[in-house]
Amino acid sequence: MGAFSYGNITRMSKIWNASEYDISRRRLIPCYDLFYSTAAELAVRSIKSSSAAILDIGAGTGLLSEFVMQKVGSASLYLLDESPDMLSKAQERLAQYNPKIFIQSMTAPLPAGTFNAVISSLAIHHLFDDDKRDLFKRIYQSLAPGGVFINGEQILGTSEWQQQLYEDMHLNGARALGSSEDEIHAAQERMTYDRCSTLADQISWLREIGFQNADSFFHSFRFAVYAGWKPES
Repeated sequence: MGAFSYGNITRMSKIWNASEYDISRRRLIPCYDLFYSTAAELAVRSIKSSSAAILDIGAGTGLLSEFVMQKVGSASLYLLDESPDMLSKAQERLAQYNPKIFIQSMTAPLPAGTFNAVISSLAIHHLFDDDKRDLFKRIYQSLAPGGVFINGEQILGTSEWQQQLYEDMHLNGARALGSSEDEIHAAQERMTYDRCSTLADQISWLREIGFQNADSFFHSFRFAVYAGWKPES
């Protein structure tokens, strides 16, 4: 991973204020409930054991993990993020699950062990395409047979027209939910660091790596949830 890309991620972790993250997310993701609950539903349908292990990559304040754990009920939870402030909030939110914390970049080696589910939300789009594909390969290797990778993501439009539509629908939706112009401006500034990829490309990369049934399971303009499963054998 190049220094410029790593610098982008590091700056992003400083731009977000961990204490305001959750409230802002509610306003800035117009499809918030369906977005996170779809990812959680995929996880609970894929995890068959009470001794399962779940890794959340780019965990932030633990929003996605909370949705998942509320459905799964019992699992070993691993949270990975490079922001100590974010992970502090996540650890507090998810204290009843006793999560294991890893403060590191997504490009560093993943925590040792085998996982039944690897989940992520609104984090991997900060990587360049080559780094995304490398991460997907490492995720595949870390999954147990039958394990699932679920990514709730911000995606790139397939044309300038579509990308503009995504932006208009996103920001107008956020305004309707109460985002101020200052909050909108801050979101737009953060998005200058994004390295989004199209939904089709990301699903294609999963299939090339060997994920089965890789597909999109929720899509609302620039927000999508896609997943793929490692074969049972």
